[in-house]
Amino acid sequence: MKIQFNTGKNVVGSEELMTSVTYLLNEELSRFSHQITRLEVHLSDEDGIKDGQNDKRCMLEARLEGLRPIAVTDHANTYEQAVKGATKNMKTSLETIIGRLKNY
Repeated sequence: MKIQFNTGKNVVGSEELMTSVTYLLNEELSRFSHQITRLEVHLSDEDGIKDGQNDKRCMLEARLEGLRPIAVTDHANTYEQAVKGATKNMKTSLETIIGRLKNY
């Protein structure tokens, strides 16, 4: 599973953030790693330089072999919280989609 990062113009994509996000995604989505060809992480700050509630956004897009991409989003006060929320949403979506495929 290849992980690709994209950040908005107001986001400082530090090496520490990328490392922790990569570790979290590999841990949480490991059972789907053979089906995911690429996972794109999009981080953005919707309020720019202003402070606001739930203004950090994480969108995860999973490219599955032979299927359409799956995208989920989460908003939170920090990037770490947004990534955790989006990861939870992605895990749920993948379980549903792959579960349906196994029933056919």
